[in-house]
Amino acid sequence: MTWVESLQKAIDYMEEHLLEDLSIDDIAREAHTSVFHFQRVFFILTDMTVGEYVRRRRLTQAACDLQRSHHKIIDIAYTYGYDTPEAFSKAFRKQHGVSPREARNYTGKLKSYNRLMIQVNLKGADPMQYKIVEQESFHITGLKREFSLRDNENLIEIPKMWQEVNENGTDGVLFELNNGPVKGVLGVCVADKGSSSQQMDYWIATAHEGDAPAGYSQRTIPASKWAVFEVHGPMPDAMQEAWKQIFSEWFPSSHYEHADGPELEVHPEEDPSRPDFYSEIWVPIK
Repeated sequence: MTWVESLQKAIDYMEEHLLEDLSIDDIAREAHTSVFHFQRVFFILTDMTVGEYVRRRRLTQAACDLQRSHHKIIDIAYTYGYDTPEAFSKAFRKQHGVSPREARNYTGKLKSYNRLMIQVNLKGADPMQYKIVEQESFHITGLKREFSLRDNENLIEIPKMWQEVNENGTDGVLFELNNGPVKGVLGVCVADKGSSSQQMDYWIATAHEGDAPAGYSQRTIPASKWAVFEVHGPMPDAMQEAWKQIFSEWFPSSHYEHADGPELEVHPEEDPSRPDFYSEIWVPIK
């Protein structure tokens, strides 16, 4: 089963159990992948979290029920997982711009989020520059923080961590320490604590051989085969677009699969706002 088929299978599972208490562990299990990897790929491809997709789909279906049935609003609220009519009304208005009662009376417009269908997207006009690298294990030195995958904490807090590192001079220290095989400051995603883990480690570090300065930690990046993708353009937009292209175009058209292990974003010592800024994405493959 390809990763495209696995991802669609997980989406189908969400749709079939939309009115139930969905578990992210069960959803990821349908895709035969870890919670971290499923949530990451889902967000990259759809620009929304799994929780946002489920909420939007439930409120889309709730709007249909309001207009097509005579069920009480309070009963529809309970059906779609809301404990009180007030909570349902607040969420409903946030998505649709009208109250449940106004929707029942056909007042105003409704916003429909349709069921997702994953499609392979091949764009010859936008070629990807990449190389395959067999890299022996190496050490990194830097700062490590643990983030929860719940409530999008990792998506919110990791950019804050980068801002802090850039403002307090840590990035300069890391560039000075960089004497390993990968050149630049690295953003390293590590999620190797089990397929159902709701935690991840994130490092801002550099390839470094030697003792770590006070306040810094070290880790070994295992030997791996990597697909190394060139990224051209200012941060963060160019990096985000490259990730989307990797999972929506490159993996479906290549014979490689994503392997377990850390993912790397490599940033050189240049101005990241430059229109010709060069960076790299390292993805472990098999």
